[in-house]
Amino acid sequence: MNQMQHKIKLFLVDDDVVFLRLLEIQFLDHGDFEIETYTTGELCIENLSHKPDVIILDYLFDHLNMITMNGIETLDRIKEYDPAIEVIILSEQDKIEVAIECMHHAAYDYVVKSETAFIRLQKIITSLYENKILRKQLTWYMDRM
Repeated sequence: MNQMQHKIKLFLVDDDVVFLRLLEIQFLDHGDFEIETYTTGELCIENLSHKPDVIILDYLFDHLNMITMNGIETLDRIKEYDPAIEVIILSEQDKIEVAIECMHHAAYDYVVKSETAFIRLQKIITSLYENKILRKQLTWYMDRM
């Protein structure tokens, strides 16, 4: 990675600790990321000052504690804190209504947990950063015209 570029700061937020660890290992093995993991939306919110670039957020937290925020509530709080943080919702819910709800709450994308979820997440993040670099280059070019 170019020294001028920084590692992508990635928050992984899921209450399934085994899945969370597997996802973390996949990202560490296949990219240059700085990763923080959290098992609740509340912990994620408490650490937004660490300035994540992207948050992969579970849609449904199955904690026994019923006062725990769900993914949509967490997404809304993230966007209130900083609308520029990109949030990708990851869920076992394979329903179009759920995906649409997430998009209405300003999620960048929605991925169903499956055997191909990691590959899809990796492609989304790559695309997101390629677009961000192109926008910066275009802005730089337009400023010089």
